[in-house]
Amino acid sequence: MDLFDEATLRKLEQLTLVAERVRVGVMKGDRRSSKRGASIEFADYRNYVKGDDLRRLDWNVYARLERPFIKLLEEEEDLAVHLLVDSSASMNWPHDDSEAVIGERLSVNGEQAGNKLVYALRLAGALGHIALTAGDLLTVTLLRSSGDQSWGPFRGQQNSLRLLHFLENGAAAGSTDLNVSLRTYALRGRRPGLLFVLTDLLSPNGYQEGLNALQARGYEVGIIHLLSPDEVQPPLSGDLKLLDVETGAEAEITLDATTLALYRERLGSWLAEIGVYCARRHIHYIPITTDLPWEKLVMQTLRVKGVLK
Repeated sequence: MDLFDEATLRKLEQLTLVAERVRVGVMKGDRRSSKRGASIEFADYRNYVKGDDLRRLDWNVYARLERPFIKLLEEEEDLAVHLLVDSSASMNWPHDDSEAVIGERLSVNGEQAGNKLVYALRLAGALGHIALTAGDLLTVTLLRSSGDQSWGPFRGQQNSLRLLHFLENGAAAGSTDLNVSLRTYALRGRRPGLLFVLTDLLSPNGYQEGLNALQARGYEVGIIHLLSPDEVQPPLSGDLKLLDVETGAEAEITLDATTLALYRERLGSWLAEIGVYCARRHIHYIPITTDLPWEKLVMQTLRVKGVLK
């Protein structure tokens, strides 16, 4: 089932991801320049990447060196975009008992938007299509304890359908140690660029060390913090047994007005702490609940935040 209809794709193609701190343009490429009067004069070469327009290939150089190089023009900019989706079991909430593949529950019109992983995959598809359309070099990775699953790097709008098929097969399982996953990603040697982590940040060992490692490597980092409405305002009361979906740990509690007030207070403190940390580190922090229509998030919220234009 397709993640987006044609009308939605056309809207997304009018947008561009904005990098404020990463060194856009050091590696030149196909990105639409934001500068006026961009020259069409030859500037340099770069290595061919799958998805590049073959019309830009310098066949004379290929004949001499037997390696493909793309001709670059003045003022063309290139941006590496990385989308990391937390695929731990806590992201599959609210969940059903069928354990169906996430792609079977995605819909063009956005039903099932309450599920955090469904929401994250749709958002990754939107941001990915925007990046590919702009000529950015895109990598998408599903983070999970059993081993990350990556797509890319690819460039070019012709790869959008393959990206959406990759995302439709995403599923949540196990736990994700964000510090370990992000630190490992930073050390893999990929070209730094604009990087977004789509996550609920429910990682027992924290997230700060992983974000620090990404920034030390040169990434411009953003956190899109996804919570379900019932995680913010639990619709429960009475004597309950809670089960951690990732660890299997159990806890018995009595949920009354006092307990709910304390929960909301601690949740607010946690969110404020994350916001302060990200502001100090110049990390884009965008907390949302999944009852926000994802189109409103893309077309309005992310533009107000300066992530898209």
